[in-house]
Amino acid sequence: MNSFDEVFEQVKKYMAENNMIAEAAMTTWINTMVPVKLDGQDAVFQVDTDFQQGIIQTHYKAKIEKVLEEIMGFPVNLVVNSVPPAKDEEPAPHVPDPKELEEKHAELQKSYELSEYDYTFDTFIVGRSNEFAFAACKAVATNAVAKDNDADAKKLQANPLFIYGPSGLGKTHLVTAIKHDIMTNSPETKVIYVTGETFGNELIKAINERDTSGFHDKYRNADVLIVDDIQFFSGKERTQEEFFHTFNKLHSEGKQIVITSDKPPRDLKTLEERIRSRFEWGLIADISTPDFETRFAIIRRKAELLDLKIPDEVVEFIAGRLKTNIRQLEGAVKKLKALKMLANSSPTISMAQSVIRDILTDDQPIPITVENIIAEVANVYGITPEEIRSTKRTSQISTARKVAAYVVREVTGMSLAAIGTEFGGRDHSTIVYAINTINDALKKDENLKILVDEIIKDIRDTNPQPVNN
Repeated sequence: MNSFDEVFEQVKKYMAENNMIAEAAMTTWINTMVPVKLDGQDAVFQVDTDFQQGIIQTHYKAKIEKVLEEIMGFPVNLVVNSVPPAKDEEPAPHVPDPKELEEKHAELQKSYELSEYDYTFDTFIVGRSNEFAFAACKAVATNAVAKDNDADAKKLQANPLFIYGPSGLGKTHLVTAIKHDIMTNSPETKVIYVTGETFGNELIKAINERDTSGFHDKYRNADVLIVDDIQFFSGKERTQEEFFHTFNKLHSEGKQIVITSDKPPRDLKTLEERIRSRFEWGLIADISTPDFETRFAIIRRKAELLDLKIPDEVVEFIAGRLKTNIRQLEGAVKKLKALKMLANSSPTISMAQSVIRDILTDDQPIPITVENIIAEVANVYGITPEEIRSTKRTSQISTARKVAAYVVREVTGMSLAAIGTEFGGRDHSTIVYAINTINDALKKDENLKILVDEIIKDIRDTNPQPVNN
C-alpha cells in the first residue's frame, strides 16, 4: 500500500464485496469517512458531525477494525473525530440503537426505489442547454410512427440523429425516451436500443460462435436503431465495418438511426472517415452543461420524488455549486434525504456543504498509472490488458503493446527499465525497440498519429495527475 488513503479504499472494497454492511449504510456512513493518518496503531479518521461520529463508533467500529487488521496485518484502533461544532450549534442528536438504525436504513432504501422514474419525455427536465436536442428527439419519435401521407410529421429530416455531450447530462434519458414513445404509440415497430460496447461484444460473440447471420438479422432488420455511446467503437475495425454496413442498409431503406457520443462527429478521430461523414448526413444536436434554472428544477424534481422538502436557499446553494453533472445533483438530493431520515433534521446549508464535499471528493480524478494507460490502449484496440502484457505476437496485440509502451513513456516519463517491468518483465532493449518503432511510424502514418494523440488526450482528460509507478 502506498498511503493510508489506499488502505481505506481496500477496506471499503472488502466490506462491499463481502456484504458486511448494507449499501445504504456504506454510502451514508463509511464512504463519508476521511482518512487522516495512521498514528502507530491508531487509524485516525474525520467526519463532519458528532452524529456521524456516534453512528460509526457505535455500529461499525468493530467491523472496520477487523478489516483493517486483515489488510494491514496488525491490530488497529479506530479513532473517529468530528469537525469541531460551532459555538451556537445544538447538542449532538440521539444515536439510534441497532434495530432502529436497521429500520431507518430499510425505509431509506425503499424511498430510493420508489423515487426511480422511467426515462420518458415527461420526466426529462428541459432547459436552454438541452431544448434543441429534446425537440429533435421528440420529432424523431413522432416521425417514426407517422403515416406515409402525414406530410407535416415528416418535415424534419433527422436521419441519422446524432446527439453529443459530456457524460451525465441526459443523452441516455433522451434516446431511451424515443424508444419508450415509439413502443407506446406503435408496438409493432421494431426498435433496438444498444450501447456501443454491447454492440461490439455481441459481434465478438457472434464471430466466436460462427453465427454472424443472426447478428445481421437482428440489427439490419430494425425499424429504429439507437446506438448509445458510439465512441466505444474507436479503434475496433471489425466493429466499425459491421456498423458501416448496418448503417448503409437501414439508411437506404429509410429506417431511423439515432446515435449518441461524448464528442461531435468531427472529433471522433479514431472512427473511420466514411463513418464520421455519414453521421453528418442528418441532424446533429448537442447537450451542454445545464444552466442554473435547469439545475434548480432538477433538484426540485428529485426532491419531490423522494418526498423531501428542501428550502429554496438550500436548493440554490446546491445548484450554484454542482454545475457539470445531473447525476451529481440527484446524488446530492439522495444524500440529503439520508441525513434527514437518519439524523431527524431538515436539510440545511451546513448539511448541503457536507454533501457537496463528499460528492466532489468522490468525483476527484484518479492519478494516471500504467494500469490506466494499458487499459485505455487495450480498449482502443479491442483486446484485453492481459494480452498486452502477454507473450502473444499477433499483429494487433503486438502493435497495441508498442503503442502502450510509447504512451506510458510519453505520459509518465518512467524509466525504460521500469516500463519493461510493468510489461511482463520485458528487458530494456525490447522497450527501446517498441518506442522507437512507434516514433518512426508516427512520422509516416497520419492515422496512427491521430490515434495515439487521441489516446494520450483521453487519458490526460480523464486522469489529469500523472504518477510514476
